[in-house]
Amino acid sequence: MDETLTRDHDSILEAARRALGDEAEAIRAVAARLNGEILRAVDLILTSRGRLIVSGMGKSGLVGRKISATLSSTGTPSFFLHPAEALHGDLGMVTEQDVLLLLSNSGETDEIVRLIPFLRRIGARIIALVGNVTSTMAKMADVVLDASVAREACPMNLAPTSSTTVAMAMGDALAIALIEARGFREKDFAYLHPSGSLGRRFLTVRDLMHAGERIPFAPPGMPLKDAILAMSRGGFGALVIADQTGCLLGVFTDGDLRRYFERSNGALDVPLSTVMTKQPRRTSPDRLAMEALKTMEEKSITSLPVVEGETAKVVGFLHLHDILRSRLV
Repeated sequence: MDETLTRDHDSILEAARRALGDEAEAIRAVAARLNGEILRAVDLILTSRGRLIVSGMGKSGLVGRKISATLSSTGTPSFFLHPAEALHGDLGMVTEQDVLLLLSNSGETDEIVRLIPFLRRIGARIIALVGNVTSTMAKMADVVLDASVAREACPMNLAPTSSTTVAMAMGDALAIALIEARGFREKDFAYLHPSGSLGRRFLTVRDLMHAGERIPFAPPGMPLKDAILAMSRGGFGALVIADQTGCLLGVFTDGDLRRYFERSNGALDVPLSTVMTKQPRRTSPDRLAMEALKTMEEKSITSLPVVEGETAKVVGFLHLHDILRSRLV
């Protein structure tokens, strides 16, 4: 085949636009046909105690992998099962509690059709996403999602183009319907994407704080000389002053130390209770880390004790460096 362009640029550009238009029209057509079957599919998935397993061959398989990934990231546990591999041992991954989403444009894909009786024997339920609602797959399914197209965007009506676009769009529609049905929201999405920028936005103080033995505690009666050494060893430039029950009394920072030397004769045997900041700024473990950062910036401080309850029981310690390491900003 001659790789040189045999047509003018305008006709090539028009062919590309026509393909996009054909595929857009195919999606509009399937949207107009959408009916109660998608509600049945959502109900089947929500009432299942298992996973949603997606399967398809060839191009349908590639689309299926994307659909499965979208479902998993939006609150519906899912994985992709290759139908040929399922017939050679991977069927053991399926349980009677699972729902199968099977993809095929023709609805007659041999590997899928051969697989269905074994899925039935296991007791799994089946949703068929097909381009032919009278096909063998459709007749054997519990729910049928109509993904048929009038023709492919391919000028020869051969290459899977409009059909794969519609199948993927139907998978997205199912995922969005499940999001609505579950009440799945931004915070839930972030929980499943902890390394992404959205996940970092929803980090809480509890996710980043130092807890237990890592909290730089000091008693109120500790001499200033010992407190300076303890603060240096801790590496935070601050100490959390608490009573014997662990309730917050104050904080002592390198800033407090500088201010003490500026206004006194610099005696080092005074107790921390006389030089600490009483009623310091604090935060709760369930507060968003972004909100804690805002407090630090507004008050020009670098750390916050983390407390719970009316008694202000100290449960953690949050430093600005912890927030910076999280790449929150």
